[in-house]
Amino acid sequence: MKIHIKGGRLIDPANGIDAQKDVFVAAGRIAGIGAAPDGYAANRVIDATGLVICPGLIDLAARLREPGFEYKATLESEMAAAAAGGVTSLACPPDTDPPLDEPGLVEMLKHRARHPNFAHVYPVGALTVGLAGERLTEMAELHEAGCVAFGQAHAPVTDTQVLMRAMQYAATFDFPVWLQAQDPFLGKGGVAHDGEVATRLGLPGIPVSAETIALATLLHLARDTGVRIHVTRISSAAALEMIVAARAGGIAVTCDVSITHLHLSERDIGYFNPHANLVPPLRGAQDRDALRRGLAEGAINALCSDHTPVDDDAKQLPFGEAEPGATGLELLLPLTLKWAAEMDVPLIAALARVTRDPARILGIEAGRLSVGAAADLCLFDPAGGFTVSRETLKSQGKNSPFLGMTLPGRVRFTLLDGHVAYENGR
Repeated sequence: MKIHIKGGRLIDPANGIDAQKDVFVAAGRIAGIGAAPDGYAANRVIDATGLVICPGLIDLAARLREPGFEYKATLESEMAAAAAGGVTSLACPPDTDPPLDEPGLVEMLKHRARHPNFAHVYPVGALTVGLAGERLTEMAELHEAGCVAFGQAHAPVTDTQVLMRAMQYAATFDFPVWLQAQDPFLGKGGVAHDGEVATRLGLPGIPVSAETIALATLLHLARDTGVRIHVTRISSAAALEMIVAARAGGIAVTCDVSITHLHLSERDIGYFNPHANLVPPLRGAQDRDALRRGLAEGAINALCSDHTPVDDDAKQLPFGEAEPGATGLELLLPLTLKWAAEMDVPLIAALARVTRDPARILGIEAGRLSVGAAADLCLFDPAGGFTVSRETLKSQGKNSPFLGMTLPGRVRFTLLDGHVAYENGR
């Protein structure tokens, strides 16, 4: 299939391009930028006038809910949501049922994900067997099966000797380790940030120290073992300061933040809104603002959706009993654009946080529009907006604290390996 995309504004942070250029696609690859190859004859022409053409978005955290949680969502529904959000590559955490701790499970997931053909899936393998924090998985075998990194999702490794040995093993093979910083004892029983709002509402709190104490352990062990560590979904200004200092001290550490924590704070719990029950919890407004600045300045390396579809039965409960998580694949681009507009961040810099930079963290050949590269593209209308509703979300999970909000940016086309995976002509 040969597709000529004409008249659009091409933005490619990896190559430093922001200009009006046509893109020519052939055999699943980018065959030309600006000028067509000799003898090129398109089968289809897409008029991109008024649209931005950028690399397909890359999401570092999207739960597809298979295997084991198909009643919450399916591969088909969530990968369709990815395509509708302009996401062409995504990493899925290992907290499936059973967890991704055996090569066969990883191979099955990758095989199943190829059938919908909506996005490339990169599994994060379990660091310990069953995510129990006791025995190391066969990381080398999991890597051969397709795992790009190893982590624990929300499950802690309380035995620091096991954690150190896991990092030592990963460092030996240069496998990245992705971990969330939250002390399970300081956060035990908590459901909200330990602050004014939780106190007023009578909700058990999770202090910032639950994040910083756990983070200190991770950073010390990373320094001692030399492992490449990625801290997932940081939530506080204090944690960001620690990561910046560790990086300046020579520790190979990267981090990301979720779109929800970039825009909301503890105040958005409102009157016990269960859609605002998240892990980690929404912190104070000062923490949120520090994260917004940190992402703009590059101290935070990437932005992700932390997509976690939850069924209505588990979400429509009292705040403390509701299952944490928010759907986000379809909101990654609009909320990135909203943040960029509010922070006066150039569009090319904002798109870098969801294309070039997560590609570097994953270590994949994606997130760039170069001749010969895979034709994974997102075409969106920056002036178009839409209202988030249960009807507009393609994800099976309708759980979002942004329901009812009108957001900027409407994805018009998503191309995956040169074929149109999503099209919205409206």
